[in-house]
Amino acid sequence: MLRNEASLLQPVINYLTRCLSARCRVIRHDKNSKVRATTLTLFLFLLMVTNASAQSTLSDSLMAYLRRLGPDSARVSMAVQSLTDSRVSFAYRADERVPSASVIKLPIMLEAMERVKAGTMDLSEIHILTDSEKVGGSGVLKTYSHRSRISYRELLRLMLIYSDNTATNIFINELGLDAINARMRDVGLTKSRLSRVMMDTLAAQQGRENYVTGGEMNTLLAKIYRYDVATPALCEDMLSILKENDDALTIPRLLPKGTVVAHKTGTLAYVRGDAGIVYATQPFVVSVFVEGVPTASAARPDAEQIIGEIALICYQYFSRP
Repeated sequence: MLRNEASLLQPVINYLTRCLSARCRVIRHDKNSKVRATTLTLFLFLLMVTNASAQSTLSDSLMAYLRRLGPDSARVSMAVQSLTDSRVSFAYRADERVPSASVIKLPIMLEAMERVKAGTMDLSEIHILTDSEKVGGSGVLKTYSHRSRISYRELLRLMLIYSDNTATNIFINELGLDAINARMRDVGLTKSRLSRVMMDTLAAQQGRENYVTGGEMNTLLAKIYRYDVATPALCEDMLSILKENDDALTIPRLLPKGTVVAHKTGTLAYVRGDAGIVYATQPFVVSVFVEGVPTASAARPDAEQIIGEIALICYQYFSRP
């Protein structure tokens, strides 16, 4: 339903509301089942039209924005879903696999927490960092001295808050590629896949890339939000860590100061992504991936600006009184 169609329905909604009010007065004195049926029909139709009108507002706003970007500006894949009303959602190329960059660290976190639940991983244990484990890219562990002692809990925090690639590779080596992929399949992430460690440029050149979809990252985050994986306490731990993400250039970029966002970003030369939970008046989950926008220009926003603007449109919708 388009927005102008929704506005045309407003007189119908008003009329049905008046009719429903009148029928409710009649039903107090009339036991006729036909009156009850008519009242119920009016109520259900009014509810359906109202819901469709609200849904169209979000969908129309996002589609209008995506159209304004133009076909040559960027390739956007995204999904947004209310965490309080499953009927309110929007998807655009949400089932298409995209290079994950560091967003793949979300399912790595999940596998680690499931191991904690099973008692096969203790986050308080100490890992001895070696020079051979260090890799470049984002993170701080590459600056640590050989044989530094660091807990797995801190490694988990570094992987998610600062997107530390060395910490990520330590977890991949400890947990195993196959186990992480199996866990993703177990929770319904059938298209997402971890195929290589971080900073393995040779593997990437050979076509072994890590992939996710916007829809599946939303599914994972919603499960964490609803305590549907690991344990409630471990889900809270995951959310607390994600709320500390220090990359505010994407989903949080244009949101009001103080807005709480639990998210994980990802950056490669050819893709910028972010997947997170935004604690608006009505909390929602949103994942956005932008490909093909290496630099910004006066006529073309960069990938971070696009993600920020999409997040703002969603925030404004879910923050309505």
